[in-house]
Amino acid sequence: MTVRSARLDRLPAYTVAELAARKRRLLADGVDVIDLSAGDVDFPPPEAAVEALREAVGDPRMSRYPHQVGLLEFREAAANYMERRFGVAVDPLTEVLPLIGSKEGLSHLPLAVVNPGDVCVLPDPGYPAYIGGAVIAEADVERVPLVAEKEFLVELGDLPADRLDAVRLVYLNYPNNPTAAVAPLDYLKRTVEVCLRRGIVLAYDNPYCEITFDGYTAPSIFEIEGAREVALEFHSASKSFSMTGWRLGWVVGRPELISALTKVKTYVDTGVFLAVQKAGAAVLDRAEELVAPVRERLAERRDAAVRALDAIGLGVEKPKATMYLWVPLPKGTTSVGFTREVLEHEGVLLLPGTAFGEGGEGYFRIALTVESERVAEAVQRVGRTLERMGAAGARL
Repeated sequence: MTVRSARLDRLPAYTVAELAARKRRLLADGVDVIDLSAGDVDFPPPEAAVEALREAVGDPRMSRYPHQVGLLEFREAAANYMERRFGVAVDPLTEVLPLIGSKEGLSHLPLAVVNPGDVCVLPDPGYPAYIGGAVIAEADVERVPLVAEKEFLVELGDLPADRLDAVRLVYLNYPNNPTAAVAPLDYLKRTVEVCLRRGIVLAYDNPYCEITFDGYTAPSIFEIEGAREVALEFHSASKSFSMTGWRLGWVVGRPELISALTKVKTYVDTGVFLAVQKAGAAVLDRAEELVAPVRERLAERRDAAVRALDAIGLGVEKPKATMYLWVPLPKGTTSVGFTREVLEHEGVLLLPGTAFGEGGEGYFRIALTVESERVAEAVQRVGRTLERMGAAGARL
């Protein structure tokens, strides 16, 4: 009897989940593990969120079905945040939708807007939720390589015209995971123009918009003229507010697109726990204040990691945003082989570039999830692996 669907077999392995099991085994063996794999920073959630949640769970009304409408207070807080932060006015009832984390909405979106055989454009490397959603919706996947020579940008105009004719959905993510690249406004403008001309839905994944450094300010796609016609923008409480496990996000877009995603969600979930939405509203009302210390501490970790990488001969430029460093490996070194070697011999968890697609070969990603001293120690251990490779003449 066949127990696996064909679409399931099309899904690649999810590396972060596999590493979690390996980490448990190493810890059980007494290894001093430094985990720089998942983007799950060690900061506590804001006290405002904790207090709001504590109060809300005592209210029996918060334990009822949330349904997709959710908590009006959260919708209004998200709309107010969009207007304060980006100057974008949205209707909280028709143009905002609470999500069980932005990942959930990103992966369900193709079920709402894509027919089997339609083309979904995905960045390669890119967040695995994109390909997961596209494959489950039985879409045809077009992976666009992100390369340093093109500033890690997805250029729709580079696709052949006949292929572009079949594109229904494109995923963009800037500031970018895993490359930490940022998108110039002129790039966003020409991308929106292509989507408008071609009738392409643009999923703009923007969870790192507050994790920015050195005076850089990340935009909303809705700051670009015409984007309201084609785009949905996804946000998350996970990264900016250290609330990864709370599973809270939201998406903004024109009513027709929000309605389509809402209908899908009506059949697969019953909404976000109302008490968590209450906590999310408390955080969004003070977003600018609460994210400032997170940004400052991550900048310190970034600087420590860049210094340490430079010392071992893996120099990278300081990224302007995100909590990641995208580190090139010596030529001919495979990302999986190298990160496995670092894990087994040095107890450091890194993500191989290929965890995000074949386009990530030749790189590994560092997540700035521990204090600066531990980040530097992890990089020193990476350096020992490079030294062993050099001494042995090895290329993993």
